[in-house]
Amino acid sequence: MEAHNFFLILFLILIVARILGELFARFGIPSVLGELFAGILLGSSVLGIIQPNEILKILAEIGIILLLFEVGIETDFARLKHSGMKSLIVAILGVILPLIFGLLTAYYLFGLAFDISLFIGGTLTATSIGITMRVLRDIHMQNTNIAQIVIGAAVIDDIIGIILLVFIYDFSISHEANFKHTVSVAGMVLMFLILAPILAKTLSFLIHKYHGKHLVPGYIPTIIISLILLFAYLSHFVGAPAILGSFAAGLALSRRFFLPFGAFLSANEKLLDEVRTSMTPIIQIFTPIFFVMVGLSMDLRVIDFSSVSFWMMALSFVSIAFITKFIGAFFIMQSCYRNNAIIGVSMIPRGEVGLIFAEMGRVNGILPNEIYAMLIFVIIATTVIPPFLLKKYFKAECA
Repeated sequence: MEAHNFFLILFLILIVARILGELFARFGIPSVLGELFAGILLGSSVLGIIQPNEILKILAEIGIILLLFEVGIETDFARLKHSGMKSLIVAILGVILPLIFGLLTAYYLFGLAFDISLFIGGTLTATSIGITMRVLRDIHMQNTNIAQIVIGAAVIDDIIGIILLVFIYDFSISHEANFKHTVSVAGMVLMFLILAPILAKTLSFLIHKYHGKHLVPGYIPTIIISLILLFAYLSHFVGAPAILGSFAAGLALSRRFFLPFGAFLSANEKLLDEVRTSMTPIIQIFTPIFFVMVGLSMDLRVIDFSSVSFWMMALSFVSIAFITKFIGAFFIMQSCYRNNAIIGVSMIPRGEVGLIFAEMGRVNGILPNEIYAMLIFVIIATTVIPPFLLKKYFKAECA
């Protein structure tokens, strides 16, 4: 791609995302949906002006990492650890229930092949932390106990989901379970997750120590952006199975580092204020690219809206996608059921993680076109509807 063409593409992404985000916000609609719609409008679904490419994927990956870094500096890491068991329960049920009900419905109700049914179930396990956290931040709920549970659950959900994708992919290609490969990938991911907080604390200490001693301006953004690039690379190197590609690996692994990193930085209020001042403009530029990229990846043209079988499957799996994530949150104790409902709704968005699952199935010939189109519809429905529910009904958690 020629540089001047890419500059025009980036201009369109940023300006259209900004205009639609502002427009949606003025009508009381979550601004993130304006950015998603910008991607749908500019992409193959409507105008066909922009196609996803590797450069945009990298910029989008930086965008979601920066968003998670911002969440990290607003997160009380002690509270996040305290909610660990609740997050674990929500995450595990949020994987098991969609997988089982999606698999059984596809296999027994619609008579699909077992490998296709397994891939459908696997796609339904996904959760997009980026979309949920953006909405919670917009309605000023990012520092609540609910947000801590949702952050933890979405992190665990992502990790399980990527390992599950490796297993499902191997099974669908070879028609036999490759536990050795799955365990090796899980081991590498676990190693990265153990090392990430340790490295985060060490690097945060070094930033604290040398803060104020630099002579050249731009110390904070240079260090943080450099670390983003380094850990994006390391995540692929130590824990990313080749079949997932750089985008999936970055979403699943490298962003995990920036939650504890941001949280450990928050110990020094003066440094934290400088980090916010330095990083906020950069975050505001890159984050919309991620959400536009999600919209660009949602191709509505593949969907045959006149097909009766499509609607039967689509409505069935949309129902499963909503209900199975939602009810998983009611297995933990909360001060009132409204809090459980907020957590349940927060876990519903599939977003970019669901798209990764579906795209893997399509590219490798596992999912027929009709099934792929149905999953795209399910992902769109589960991405677009929950932000409305979160903003409209859940203004605050119960005491």
